[in-house]
Amino acid sequence: MDCEAIQKASSNLTRTMGIQPTIQMWQALLAILGTGFFAALMASLFGLIRKHIYNDVNNLDTAFDAGGTVNAGLTATTIVSQWTWAATLLQSSTVASKYGISGPFWYAAGATIQILLFATLSVQLKIRAPGAKTFLQVIRARFGRTTHKVFCAFALTTNIIVTAMLMLGGAAVITSLVKDISLEYATTLVAITIGGYTFIGGLGATFYVSYFNTAIIYVVMIIFLLKVYGDDSPDNPLGSIQKVYTLLSCSTDGPEGNTDGSYLTLVSNPGLMFGLINIVGNFGTVFVDQSYWQSSVAAKPKQGVVGFLCGGIAWFAVPFCLATTMGLAYIALSTSQGGPLLTADDVDAGLVPPVVAQKLFGRQGEILMLLMVLMAITSTGSSEVMAVTSIMVYDIYGLYLKPYRLMTDTNSCILCGKGRGRMANPRDKCVCESMTYCTACHSDDKAREVCRRAIKPEYKCTVHGSYRVYNDLLLRLKSWCLVWTTFSILPLTVILSLMQLSLGWVYLFMGILIGSAVIPITLSMFWERLTSAAMMAGSIGGAIIAIVVWLSVASTYPGGLDDFLINTGQELSMLCGNLTAILSGGMITIVVSLVTNRSQDPSKSREIWEQTRDVDNPLCPWTEKYAQDLCLTGAHQLDNRPSLQEVEKTFKKAKYFANIGSVVFSLLLVVVWPCIMIAVDIMSYDQFFGWAMLSEVWAFAAMVIIILFPAVNEAYDIYQAFYQKQKVVPVSSLPKTSASLKHASAKPETGISLTQSSISNGKDHGDAMTDTLATITETGGHVGDEAEPMGDAVVEGDMDSSNPRCPEF
Repeated sequence: MDCEAIQKASSNLTRTMGIQPTIQMWQALLAILGTGFFAALMASLFGLIRKHIYNDVNNLDTAFDAGGTVNAGLTATTIVSQWTWAATLLQSSTVASKYGISGPFWYAAGATIQILLFATLSVQLKIRAPGAKTFLQVIRARFGRTTHKVFCAFALTTNIIVTAMLMLGGAAVITSLVKDISLEYATTLVAITIGGYTFIGGLGATFYVSYFNTAIIYVVMIIFLLKVYGDDSPDNPLGSIQKVYTLLSCSTDGPEGNTDGSYLTLVSNPGLMFGLINIVGNFGTVFVDQSYWQSSVAAKPKQGVVGFLCGGIAWFAVPFCLATTMGLAYIALSTSQGGPLLTADDVDAGLVPPVVAQKLFGRQGEILMLLMVLMAITSTGSSEVMAVTSIMVYDIYGLYLKPYRLMTDTNSCILCGKGRGRMANPRDKCVCESMTYCTACHSDDKAREVCRRAIKPEYKCTVHGSYRVYNDLLLRLKSWCLVWTTFSILPLTVILSLMQLSLGWVYLFMGILIGSAVIPITLSMFWERLTSAAMMAGSIGGAIIAIVVWLSVASTYPGGLDDFLINTGQELSMLCGNLTAILSGGMITIVVSLVTNRSQDPSKSREIWEQTRDVDNPLCPWTEKYAQDLCLTGAHQLDNRPSLQEVEKTFKKAKYFANIGSVVFSLLLVVVWPCIMIAVDIMSYDQFFGWAMLSEVWAFAAMVIIILFPAVNEAYDIYQAFYQKQKVVPVSSLPKTSASLKHASAKPETGISLTQSSISNGKDHGDAMTDTLATITETGGHVGDEAEPMGDAVVEGDMDSSNPRCPEF
């Protein structure tokens, strides 16, 4: 069929514009609450597995790092889920409808490289601050209180922006597809769903829920793809690559700036401009967003690197395939009927995928689209809620409002206040140890476990007891922070709706506000000469300069700043603001550092990273988690840790893999691939067929990987943990309680059965590392007393210095 025949046929069709909602209120309510109920079940399942298989306890760190040993498969699927916002599903198709095939490519490539490059920061954090739970703790250890407060503000601003985009897109879809549902009601239902399962399972629950959410998103995306490109049924206006190509070729309203106004070319000035804005802006929403640092904290270095790289490559398929399908289908359907399906405002609101789903599937398509958006909202929303909560608990309440102990430096032991390691006075040195071999703590755990009363017995351990009380306080605070953070979503969404901010405007604006913090945060993990003054000058100064440039460029358009949203939302205004933010922030940071710190003493450089390595939880130090990787003995002793050089040597391969893999993949996506496509110019049918098939193959491959890889990985880890739990060895190999802890042990009554359980952060189920789990009978002495040898005990590992498997460090 030629273009004239298409135009003639379209003149006989009745043109429609907009979306007519057909989903009933009760159906939407069932879908939203059903999603929440399923997520709550997954959260409960995760909790049961961690408790009964891995022997985790319900402590503060476990709530925020899921045990710290999440495998690469779950890390990958969680990254895909976290990075698949409602904006990913909606805005990617929007730019496809505006710029043609360049839109999906630049959206996908421009937002993938941040995840890939973040792998380098992930492994760097685990090497130089393995005990940190937030990236802000590293900034506090290096630069002090003032700089820490500034970057807390940037981090929380990032979480607000991401949540805003999440809810703007979700609310737009829900209110457009569901009859008679208000913005407030839809937002309340979604917020309850997000908060409910996050409250039940903490960060760990998000890994299981993210797996199923991601699987559903991929399945629905494949259904749309097959309908547009592989269904030749008579009632389908599209159904083949040939039909879509013909309709795209015959479109008469192609974008200005594209070669010959064609949708079938990657040579697009507005598409390239959007790509640059996308690249710069998304650096801020990854590098400054605590939720991605939490995914790094939850995995070991090797697993984290593999997870981020695999997750980035798999995520590329979501916007690339979905927008190549739904965005180009929108153009084709508009050409077929002789006019657009939506107004310009509806397109900017992200309603391109819903209207295409409705045209191709009817009500079934609307339900699929609603389900897809709900999956994106719940996963990303939960991650953002946990990110805000972790900042509130660790970086605000725990440091400024109610700290456990006021200390002048991180090298002092938080339990006893004495110096540790390199800076300690030998005559007054910290000799504290973790809970792993503390008999008094295990007695406390047993007593609290068997107690059925609402008020549990007090901790009797004189070393760890008071700090455990403080951690329980923070754990309760965590729950309240989750509740209030979830409730704050409603007024935030209503305010943004009243301001009439579109999803597209917020998406392009985010980099202007937070982009200046990207390079300072990155340098804080790598560069010893970086100073506190440079960090603040670069981040604050870069943001101010970016806003000035953004407004200046916008004022040059007709109407100036009186037409604020229109002119500030122009591509050139946003591009100048975003580029200024990240470049000026980086330049100011580097220049000020070189001026204020002209010479760096090597010993001072080493001390900088020792300060970041001091960040730790004394109840379950990071050395226990890495004991097997580092072949470390006596890891439960707080003063015993390997040198930075030993840690770097152990994880050298992971670091090289992250650096090389992230850079190579990034260059392929944003340099090599576009340069090749410039030679193609406007695609022929054969070239477009190859392009569509590439998106289809990538989508299928990503779906298979993201469904099978985490499932197999997690099943193997559960099997390994269960197998190790059943191993029985003579209890004589158990370590003796050290002298430093005997004074703290509450002597139990004769004949009491004591369960010595592992600390949750001391297990590496990804590498089959296990900790001590011993069921023994006290006979009036301390655990491991050689004068009273006991029978056999169930044991999972031994980190005492007498362990013959590892040499003395």
